[in-house]
Amino acid sequence: MSVIKLAKTSGFCYGVNRAIETVYDLLRQGKKVCTLGPIIHNPQMVDELASKGVRIVESPDQVKTGETLVIRSHGVEQSVIDCAVKLNVDFVDLTCPFVSKIHKIVSQAGQEGRTVLVAGDKFHKEVVGIVGHKKGKCIVFADQNELEQLQKDGQISPDEQLTVVAQTTFNKDLWEECQKTLKKVYTNQIIFDTICNATAKRQNEAKELAAQCDAMIVVGGRHSSNTKKLKQVCEERCKNVVLIETSDELDVKSFENCSSVGVVAGASTPSGIIKGVLRTMDQIGSIIEEKDEINFDEMSFEEALEAFGDADTERMVKGQVVSVNQSEIQVEIGRKHAGFVPASEYSSDPTVKLTEEVKVGDVLDLIIMRTNDQEGTVLLSKRRVDAIAGWEAVKAAKESQEILEGVVSEVVKGGLTTFYKGVRVFIPASHAGVSKSDPLDSLKGTNVRYRIIEIARGRRVIGSVRSVLREERKAQLEKFWENVAVGDRITGTVKSLTGYGAFVDLGGVDGMIHISELSWAKIKHPSEVVNVGDSVDVYINELDKEKKRISLGYKKADENPWLIFENKFAVGDVVKVVIVSLTSYGAFARIIPGVDGLIHISQIADRHIDKPKDELSIGQEVDAKIIEINTEKKRISLSIRALIAENVVESDAEANDSEAEQEQQAEESVEAQPQAQQNETEEVNE
Repeated sequence: MSVIKLAKTSGFCYGVNRAIETVYDLLRQGKKVCTLGPIIHNPQMVDELASKGVRIVESPDQVKTGETLVIRSHGVEQSVIDCAVKLNVDFVDLTCPFVSKIHKIVSQAGQEGRTVLVAGDKFHKEVVGIVGHKKGKCIVFADQNELEQLQKDGQISPDEQLTVVAQTTFNKDLWEECQKTLKKVYTNQIIFDTICNATAKRQNEAKELAAQCDAMIVVGGRHSSNTKKLKQVCEERCKNVVLIETSDELDVKSFENCSSVGVVAGASTPSGIIKGVLRTMDQIGSIIEEKDEINFDEMSFEEALEAFGDADTERMVKGQVVSVNQSEIQVEIGRKHAGFVPASEYSSDPTVKLTEEVKVGDVLDLIIMRTNDQEGTVLLSKRRVDAIAGWEAVKAAKESQEILEGVVSEVVKGGLTTFYKGVRVFIPASHAGVSKSDPLDSLKGTNVRYRIIEIARGRRVIGSVRSVLREERKAQLEKFWENVAVGDRITGTVKSLTGYGAFVDLGGVDGMIHISELSWAKIKHPSEVVNVGDSVDVYINELDKEKKRISLGYKKADENPWLIFENKFAVGDVVKVVIVSLTSYGAFARIIPGVDGLIHISQIADRHIDKPKDELSIGQEVDAKIIEINTEKKRISLSIRALIAENVVESDAEANDSEAEQEQQAEESVEAQPQAQQNETEEVNE
């Protein structure tokens, strides 16, 4: 009978597991999902997802309306991300953190003008994505020979500034050989060890297992780089190596004469397929599955208690606090030993202050960690009790998707941390609910509302503030569209300006004020009236709930210049106007801001003129008479000629009055003369 040995690290790695779980979460939320290329190199899993409606697309422009695009753990070129953003595609970037780290390294190298060397398969999507984040010279080499050939061909000079990275699944032994060459030949190089920890661990385990066994079974997709590297490592130490995708491909009889058979699985291999292989191999031998060391934080109550074995008959105890300081708590546990709880074993939250959390007399539920009979002390842990109970609460919270609240305890690289029921929750920066330009440090110490979206391998709990905000925003939008109506007045904030209008944020919904609705006067650009960031009171002119479009009005009815004009002026009034434009048929004159009238060429002078500009100029102020108002068409006719004619009539009337007055004076002179003569005669006679 054969011994079947399964490697400790088998099946999905963190990045792949996160990608698969995210797709299933999206499906559970009722979303339509498409992936940018196959989500993993495992045809069985890809087929299973396809049966649930998950489509595979090759670029963001193939995403249909209402679909969420998932970017797999391999990552993509920066241009693909830019395209998705430009097309306003709803996407989830699940690039593996190890791959994201490489993207940042090569991008930084490009900014510094350094040449980038990438160890890997230039046709592999991960490598294509890495190269797509580098601006400038970037060369991919597959092995030691290609690296040496680069110098021989003169593609790289010995003193050239180099930044060197490796594909996350690159062969670890080969990478070490390449590094020796790089350090020996090139004098100005920076080498980053970017092979994924999980990859390195799998390859080391495969190497050790292959050296111990008569035969090796490598389980994984034939197109998976990770799986190919495992097979290569096994073949270096074992002659009988087979690569299979499922248990259906196994020929059990070929292993009957083997005393030991090793089983390793690639990072893209589902656990169900691995179990199927083990069930099949169980026909010819007993299975030994290697186990990692115990992690109490990840166990159920029963598992944790069982793990303590016979270390202490009272594994779970209650301790009464007898003293407390910032580094530890002293407790009485009902025995001669002095019990103590270090700060690190009180809580997973490093910011917790023991003196504020605990007081003398409190009773704590504790687990005995270690008993030291010589010193008469017992090391106890409250954190592990909380972790056991808290873990169940975390799993329940993820299942129910309830909204949790917590204080941001730390701002760490890539995100934030908070705690729920004593369990550390990591909130990635992309899920923190703030824009990329806003510093995460401002969130430290603040209360955040989030939900648990993922429990990754290693019991890493991931939360999302963005998920809550998005749900609340969706509810807010639904309420908005349900209640909004034409004529409603709303206060909004000017979001952006274009040549044809201003876009206003109405609280998650954008509306547009057309340039013609900004002012009663004619303007050339919206910036003449409003600026980005202004708070504006608007009203809804038009509403299309189906297309989610809103047209807004801004100008006020009581400021309508036509109403002002009609209330102030009438036909026959003489007004002082300013010439604003000249045409071949007349001149337009500004009566009040927003209201112009036309002085027809025939109404400019009391004689024939060829052109209005012969008599008038733009900016000139003149008096004119209103001779016609067409309210319906909003047209006003003015006349200068009418005023000239009236002036002539008045002048003639004044002249006639003057002549009559002179004649009357003459007549009065004649009548007065005989009387004067008579007076003179009387004076002589006397």
